[in-house]
Amino acid sequence: MSVAPTDFAVRPDQASPRGAGTLGAQWAALQETADAVAAIAGLAAEKPTALMRTFPDRIADVGGWRLELASNGISDIAAMMSPGVKALLAVSARGQDPTPAALTLWHEFHAARDALLALVPEE
Repeated sequence: MSVAPTDFAVRPDQASPRGAGTLGAQWAALQETADAVAAIAGLAAEKPTALMRTFPDRIADVGGWRLELASNGISDIAAMMSPGVKALLAVSARGQDPTPAALTLWHEFHAARDALLALVPEE
């Protein structure tokens, strides 16, 4: 099974069209990693909402404390996901079932991501 990179490095093809830059690239990497965790957990791929797709640009437009909190939150989620995915792969490599742990990691990601999405004011 192919799993997204866990180093959350910024790739040139992940740059945000409106300049959210690194934030957009990190957000995209997190989404890819979450999709891989969902697959390990046996869940169907999540269809991204409009807010999920535009979050980096929208939070950059909001700016201020919300942007700072979002940036820190993305870093925090990455810090959770990277070792989590590595652990899932290690469990799988030992021939054990990673599904329960993957479900837990996916739910933790989902809750943390929802908290970040809530930083964008309703229109």
